[in-house]
Amino acid sequence: MSNNVLTAPHPGRTSSDPGARERGSVTAETAVVLPALLLVLAMAVWVLAAVGTQLRCTDAAGVAARAAARGDSRGQVRLAGAAVAPAGSVIDVVTTTSTVEVRVRARVRPFGSALGALPAIEVSGRAVAALEDQDPAS
Repeated sequence: MSNNVLTAPHPGRTSSDPGARERGSVTAETAVVLPALLLVLAMAVWVLAAVGTQLRCTDAAGVAARAAARGDSRGQVRLAGAAVAPAGSVIDVVTTTSTVEVRVRARVRPFGSALGALPAIEVSGRAVAALEDQDPAS
């Protein structure tokens, strides 16, 4: 008497199963593409950090320019700008006879010291305001 028992192949264990080869292929492709995806994600975070810092520089320049246009002292103008500017920013104030121009510069390191070997990006913001008429009698 012969033992004619048919057993079904286990899914994913035979080379004749086309689904098994496709699953393995997807895994290999994902392993190859994953570093590229992480690099794209890191670059996106870096760009977002730079844009956010640039917007803060522009806001700080606007605040400082308005303070200077009102006639505030240079120290008050710098303090007003520094309150809005990113940490470590440089604030330059140039006054002419009718306008004031404020430039705020900052360096961006979106990943901090974790990736210190990467270069920092410098961003800046600029604002110009007309000086308000100062009434010497008041």
